[in-house]
Amino acid sequence: MGPSVRFDGRDVILLSSNDYLGLATHPLVIQAAVQATEQYGAGAGASRLICGTLPPHQKLETTLARFKGTDAALVYGSGYLANLGTIPALVEKQGVIFADRLCHASLIDGCRLSGADVRVFRHNDAGHLELLLKRRRVNRPTLIVTDGLFSMDGDLAPLPDLASLAERYGATLYVDDAHGTGVMGATGRGTLEHFHVEDRIPFHMGTLGKALGSSGAYVAGSDEFVRYLINRSRPFMFSTAPAPGSMAAAAAALEIVRTEPDRRTRLWANRHRLDEGLRRLGFRLTATVSPILPVLVGSAEQALTFADALLAQGVFAPAIRPPTVPDATSRIRVTITSEHTAEQIDHALDAFAQAGRTAGLL
Repeated sequence: MGPSVRFDGRDVILLSSNDYLGLATHPLVIQAAVQATEQYGAGAGASRLICGTLPPHQKLETTLARFKGTDAALVYGSGYLANLGTIPALVEKQGVIFADRLCHASLIDGCRLSGADVRVFRHNDAGHLELLLKRRRVNRPTLIVTDGLFSMDGDLAPLPDLASLAERYGATLYVDDAHGTGVMGATGRGTLEHFHVEDRIPFHMGTLGKALGSSGAYVAGSDEFVRYLINRSRPFMFSTAPAPGSMAAAAAALEIVRTEPDRRTRLWANRHRLDEGLRRLGFRLTATVSPILPVLVGSAEQALTFADALLAQGVFAPAIRPPTVPDATSRIRVTITSEHTAEQIDHALDAFAQAGRTAGLL
């Protein structure tokens, strides 16, 4: 899937993919997946703790740890499984969790599964979080949960402030960096690198299915922490291992992230061109600082009309509606990649101008 796709018999510009660096279609990534599939088969055949751990899993975990600057990493079948498996392993019924209001559904479900008391703090409001931390019972096991880069708003969590609060109040900070990995930071290591807090946040999770162009997820941290998850994280223990082809593809993608930094350069240039153009047209966007550019609409009906009008102009960018986003905040969630051309972006902006008038937004 590239920057354009075939839809109902015609080519349209795709502005809704998380393949930020175009690695899902990179020849070396595809070749790695094919070779691993031919050598090890289409599936792993068992859970990791039985006989499902294959060389591609081990190579990927070593490559991830080296890329992330941690001792070790552990791969899961999906980001949802990683969060469902890690959060309950970090805090149990006697503990308390403080979660950002806009946390991804997998984080919220992981918090609920833990059995701990869950408190919600206002989005990116460190002051509100501190107020809640002060009210908790002393010495109670405490976990702070947040996305690094929020998938529906495109903004970043204030990780330095959250890390300081975790240190001050004896809490553990857990970051889901699914959309930051490969995108944020000087070398693409993610939002922890972006904020220079990698040495203050001992572990975090991320996915392989967005900027890395494959599927699955990982948790990166110390050897001790990874060994703990291997023995306590139920979705890891009781799931068939991820397909070896996906693991080999992700390892190849990490090498390309390291050796082709121009992909991030193109991504950010494209992001600036599209963001500037949408704002110049008069659209209202969120406080995004990422390749996710949500165009706020309001009602679900108007967002659907807008999306249909965009498609008629050759741009595929579906409407995002409740319950994915709060009521009255329906939007067109635009995502840009390194592989979009300037001509495609300019065509998309023309389409947004016409569709905006059709939907009554301009």
